[in-house]
Amino acid sequence: MAGVDEVGRGCLAGPVFAAAVILKNSINTKNIKDSKKISFKKRIFLSEYIKKNSIYAIGIASVEEINKINILNASLLSMKRALNKLKIKPSVAYIDGLFIPKNMKIKCKTFVKGDEKITSIAAASIVAKAARDLFMIKLGKKFPKYRWNKNFGYGTYEHLYGLKKYGVTQHHRKKFKPVYNILMGSARETL
Repeated sequence: MAGVDEVGRGCLAGPVFAAAVILKNSINTKNIKDSKKISFKKRIFLSEYIKKNSIYAIGIASVEEINKINILNASLLSMKRALNKLKIKPSVAYIDGLFIPKNMKIKCKTFVKGDEKITSIAAASIVAKAARDLFMIKLGKKFPKYRWNKNFGYGTYEHLYGLKKYGVTQHHRKKFKPVYNILMGSARETL
């Protein structure tokens, strides 16, 4: 059985990441819980522990894909990519949320708040969030004015301030309201 979860749906910048995790029987699951309830340092540590004691894969949907097919479909696409990259195919995938990716060859079941109820989904949330956070920290070094090293692309005050002052980058999701509004404001100013 694989647990699947995605992270980064609510961000204004950066791709959406998903992880699919099949936990080995020997893993200690005591500290594995919803990634949102774990500090950054502990999440990175647990992610490494999970990866060493499971079969896992990460799937990503790019900002271009998010802008083209919307965030829900991009999230499902990242989940599908994670599942398809697993070296061992599970008999069933437990997916956090309401929706199943399209055209799956694996039997899938959805669980609302699955990351709070099912350990393998919680493990997937930790692996996906750690991977995405590290990606955004690295990307943030090229774009320090948006403070992605701290906000990971979410719409914090510092990020919104950076958007208003320095404009939109190619890493911003152009159809998300705050980014769209800035783009439309810039378009009105040039008319």
